Amino acid sequence: MAWGLPPLAVLLLLAVIVAPLSSAVRPVSDAHRSAATELFADGSLGDLETTYEAVSTFKILGVQKDESLDGKACKLASDTLSSSSSSSAKDLFHAARISGVLGCSIDAGVYDDVASRLKAVIKDTNSLLEFYYSVGGLLSLKEQGHSVVLSDADSIFHAIKALSQSDGRWRYDTNSAESSTFAAGIALEALAGVVSLSDAEVDPSMIGVVKNDIVKLFGTIKSYDDGTFYFDEKNVDATEYKGPITTSASVVRGFTSFANVVSGKLNIPGEKILGLAKFFLGIGLPGSAKDCFNQIKSLSLLENNRVFVPLILSLPSKVLSLTSKDQLKVEVTTVFGSAAPPLRVNLVQVLGSDSKVITTDKELQFDVDNNVHYLDIAPLKIDVGKYSLVFEISLQDPEHETVYTTGGRNTETVVVTGQIKVDKAEIGIAENDAGTSESVEKLDLLKDTKISLSANHLQKLRLSFQLATPLGHTFKPHQVFLKLKHESGVEHLFVVPGSARQFKIVLDFLGLVEKFYYLSGRYDLELSVGDASMENSFLRALGHLELDLPEPSEKAPRPPAQAVDPLAKFAPQKEISHIFRVPEKRPPKEVSLAFTGLTLLPFIGFLIGLMRLGVNLKNFPSLPGPAAFASLFHAGIGAVLLLYVLFWVKLDLFTTLKYLGFLSVFLVFVGHRALSYLSSTSTKQKTA
Repeated sequence: MAWGLPPLAVLLLLAVIVAPLSSAVRPVSDAHRSAATELFADGSLGDLETTYEAVSTFKILGVQKDESLDGKACKLASDTLSSSSSSSAKDLFHAARISGVLGCSIDAGVYDDVASRLKAVIKDTNSLLEFYYSVGGLLSLKEQGHSVVLSDADSIFHAIKALSQSDGRWRYDTNSAESSTFAAGIALEALAGVVSLSDAEVDPSMIGVVKNDIVKLFGTIKSYDDGTFYFDEKNVDATEYKGPITTSASVVRGFTSFANVVSGKLNIPGEKILGLAKFFLGIGLPGSAKDCFNQIKSLSLLENNRVFVPLILSLPSKVLSLTSKDQLKVEVTTVFGSAAPPLRVNLVQVLGSDSKVITTDKELQFDVDNNVHYLDIAPLKIDVGKYSLVFEISLQDPEHETVYTTGGRNTETVVVTGQIKVDKAEIGIAENDAGTSESVEKLDLLKDTKISLSANHLQKLRLSFQLATPLGHTFKPHQVFLKLKHESGVEHLFVVPGSARQFKIVLDFLGLVEKFYYLSGRYDLELSVGDASMENSFLRALGHLELDLPEPSEKAPRPPAQAVDPLAKFAPQKEISHIFRVPEKRPPKEVSLAFTGLTLLPFIGFLIGLMRLGVNLKNFPSLPGPAAFASLFHAGIGAVLLLYVLFWVKLDLFTTLKYLGFLSVFLVFVGHRALSYLSSTSTKQKTA
């Protein structure tokens, strides 16, 4: 079977195989800081909301930002807070939070005015968003040291709670028909703000009801097979749909805020808290500023919350080499990479790609200096291949079990690589009928060879070799290709089948003459063997084959047109040799000069004619005015004669006509004046 794959097919397929391993869950790192700097580099001061997201993300990550950004952000917040009543509750909310993050200097009187305006909004609204912005803005003022109290906290709490639904989700207002998971998150955050701003204890029974709503809300959480949990909207209008990242971030902000202000713990399973942490870490490097803020803000809240602090198990390297005797290393940290409390990590199960289960119970050793757990994999007798490793984490201090969540068992995928043994490689030409090899050559596939074979259409090409793992087991790589490339550039790619340890291919040229387009001549042989776990994958040139095929018939398929190199047009072009016409034979120099002199004869005749006619200057005007015009007229005629000379020597026709047009107007004017004077003088003489 021939495949039309490009020469880099092996490398591309290997990349596809290893790609899933690159999306591992890892704690927040410098890569996230760099991504945040790029995402918020431009446009971070576009509006109040994005400005808050930028300064908040930078503060959480500890990014050193431009000092001018703080000044511009504070000015934007100060202008909004100091503005007239035209500013909405949303703008005041974001402006107050910017001031809280940066510690902007705002006059106390401004805060008093903002607080009164936000309280007025709370009094007159039934919108969840208005409650959220107003309560959040007041809470931000209180966190900055300003005295803010909600005297009617119970009624506000009941007004927000009235928008809740039986499944733990919330409506945006009393007119909304559909409930929203995103709205549930902002509702919980608003309720937490009400509790914080209350001057008395909020009704404990209502607190208990909200706790039960949170449990119901977590009952709607979605999950993946790898233990990742996330929230998403259900039956929400497209204009209100927020997406899993934004929705999950809203719920995280809501339940963590509520848990921080009420007594007792929320009845949320630890594995769901850990699953949310895995979801946000699994995003990797976000592609938008909004996603970046939601990711970092949510992880910072999960890092310090009163429900459960998630501990993340991660592998610094998911590729282990048997050749290098790599150790299995495991890190257990918080989402921001902080050290975990004392714990034990056990490798309890190894599951191979062939579904073979290796049950073990090996405790990993702990390296205090590097904060990593490690294990030598040689005693496990693991061969090359892809494995799922099941780890079990247990906290050493029982008191920590109410603070941290490890998720119990964690599964990670690794690839174990090694040197594959390649031996008993042979290539030869066999007769088509008898099947006996006429010539067989041994091959060393670990280095380039230069074999030379010849065959016709009645013969076969045979190639065989064996592959074995470092432990002597059968090894079947993902790609084994034999390529034959004709000297004209036409390529043919064949998959080499394998059974047990042996890989063998037989090319019957009699049945391949049409696939080879009846092209006789030299074919270069190339063998490709590649696998993600094979450290010595190779793309080996074997030599060449001189193939003699019959002449094609008229209806035989033609070779496909070869791809043209798009850069070929920029290559040096062939030199162009111009052939000029042979110059015509010219007369001698003396003859040319003689004829030039003859051209002056008419001018000489003209001068002689003037002398015979008795031309003189007796009638030339004597008065200054007419004499000037007469002189200019004769000078103009001389200029015309000079222009004719320049036309033959230098000027082109259009330039000559342009100058002649100007001279003609000049000559008409001065000639008319000169001739008018002569005419009047002649008339006076006749009358006298």
